[in-house]
Amino acid sequence: MSAYCDIAPGHEWHGPYHDREYGFPVADEVRLFERLVLEINQAGLSWLTILKKRPAFLVAYDGFEVERVARYGERERARLLGDAGIIRNRLKVDAAIANARTLLDLRESYGGFAGWLDAHHPLSLADWTKLFRRTFRFTGGEIVNEFLMSTGYLPGAHREDCPVMRSIREAGPAWLKVGTKRR
Repeated sequence: MSAYCDIAPGHEWHGPYHDREYGFPVADEVRLFERLVLEINQAGLSWLTILKKRPAFLVAYDGFEVERVARYGERERARLLGDAGIIRNRLKVDAAIANARTLLDLRESYGGFAGWLDAHHPLSLADWTKLFRRTFRFTGGEIVNEFLMSTGYLPGAHREDCPVMRSIREAGPAWLKVGTKRR
């Protein structure tokens, strides 16, 4: 299970994320979008790098306000690619903008990102990955797995004996409400 439960508690950066966010259910579209952008940007890097850059991401992406990011044009794209406080990867920046636009579309048919996730839950990780790849940009299997575990749609964020599991269970993540197939 999660080795994160071994290294995170008490760590300056990992500790607060592990104890108060990782694996807890998220329904707010802004927080879901933030988590998706952060998971995409983590690809090929350490999670510690992302946690340290998280405040800069928040500023750079206008608080992860979906409508604002969806309206980004070439000027904002260039600004992001020049911002040393975040990950300056063209594919990741383009994915964030395109995915914000997709979220606006999901509002029409599902009421938003959480509605879309809930409408498809439960799925196996393989089926989630296929669905994400059809819907969003830059969403491979590891990104999808971490996004869904971190937001409570898939189990596995914490070991069963991790003290945080009690709080997560009390918060009622989606994977606990309905049996979730792992593979």
